[in-house]
Amino acid sequence: MLDLNEAQRQIRARLPQLAAETVPLSESNGRILARDVLAGIDLPPADNSSVDGYAVRSSDLALASAERAAGFKVAATVPAGAVSNEALVAGACARVFTGSYLPEGADAVVMQEDTRREGDTAYFSVRVKPWQNVRLRGEDVRSGAKVLAAGLRMQARHLGVLAGTGQTETEVGCRPRVALLATGRELQAPGTALRPGSIYESNRIVLAEAVRAVNGVPLTIPPVADELEAIATSLRQLAEDHDVLITTGGVSVGDHDLIRPAMEALGGTIRFWRVRMRPGKPFLFGEVLGKPLFGLPGNPVSAITSFVYLVRPALLVMQGASDTAGPRACGRLTRAVENRAGRPHFLRVSVGRDGSVCPVGLQGSHAIYGLSQADGWLRVDAGCQLANGQEVTVTLWDC
Repeated sequence: MLDLNEAQRQIRARLPQLAAETVPLSESNGRILARDVLAGIDLPPADNSSVDGYAVRSSDLALASAERAAGFKVAATVPAGAVSNEALVAGACARVFTGSYLPEGADAVVMQEDTRREGDTAYFSVRVKPWQNVRLRGEDVRSGAKVLAAGLRMQARHLGVLAGTGQTETEVGCRPRVALLATGRELQAPGTALRPGSIYESNRIVLAEAVRAVNGVPLTIPPVADELEAIATSLRQLAEDHDVLITTGGVSVGDHDLIRPAMEALGGTIRFWRVRMRPGKPFLFGEVLGKPLFGLPGNPVSAITSFVYLVRPALLVMQGASDTAGPRACGRLTRAVENRAGRPHFLRVSVGRDGSVCPVGLQGSHAIYGLSQADGWLRVDAGCQLANGQEVTVTLWDC
């Protein structure tokens, strides 16, 4: 039985790298950058005013004071988006607005609130330092500078710098095509009358959304009965058209757990089976027809917990991500918890707005209601005790 960190390492070492594609900037949010992005222009592209007011030569105001205002002719008006073609001479000023390019010769801007205007003359009773109230060309970004690094998972805040440097598209890792296969003759689709001995199948709808949250393109097919030939046929067909296979159920030790025999029948390779975690121990990783296969447990909480810690990072790595850690939150426990077992326990917890962290619902691997009330997972290591009020870190849902 592998340690979780070792399982993650072995998975990462076996993953294929997907190709890259170019997409419009409007479709790149959440995607993984395939190349460093360099700025094509300076930001700002020219010296410009940070306030509404008057552009001046700062040396002209050396003697200005409240008692002796300096009056300058308003030689030009420069709205944002326009450019003055005339240099500012001594004893003159130009009306400017936030974002206006400075006329040649100007090196400061006096705020409108510190001036008095009479006709074509503006009066200044304050002094300004060189470059006061001016945004300097390239002070934010220099042309040619790296603004975003390959491997970054794009967020809305990153799109602004790309658009601001004039880019309309970007190169990102392709979205993995992910097949989701559930096994078990006891599984029924929601919306049908529940037969005796059966349960409604819920894993695939949860996993499909979790796959989409990391850019995957999920395909779900109806559950397959616990029959070796049927499972092997489904795996072979799905491996032909998909980048990744995810199965739920059929990876434990029962007579009807047939994922491993089906893989072997197809000449597949099993890299490891069982991971030291709770829930999620009966987890399998290998390849079928050269495609990674992640065999998740059938119990719903085990399946999604395994996905969060073992599959989600893998899907991001395949797209070229440099950081696969999910969103996290810090808080304080509202009661003590203890793990007497010999493997880490991933408790489902809620995180309050006040930072309180509280285990929720039943903690069994079947308890989907408790899972629905949780904001994330708290790892409690083997033999560990966490005290009431102790500060902890929670791995959050991101789908």
